[in-house]
Amino acid sequence: MRYLLILLALIAFSGCDLLSDIQELEGPCTIQLVDGRTISTSDTIEILESTGTLTYRDEDGKLWSLTSEEYESYSCN
Repeated sequence: MRYLLILLALIAFSGCDLLSDIQELEGPCTIQLVDGRTISTSDTIEILESTGTLTYRDEDGKLWSLTSEEYESYSCN
């Protein structure tokens, strides 16, 4: 019984990466907004795949989020 519990715990912990809904992209990145403006960041951006919400930090380290309706595209180097 103990071995079964250990095996189940190992499977559960190893599968957690598969459940992650966040895609991280290394910066620098450029984000093109719907209104024509462009945002540039040197840090990593994160995209929540289920909603398309994009999160980034500005040059002061402040955290910002954009919904999928607020940006057209993004590119990272």
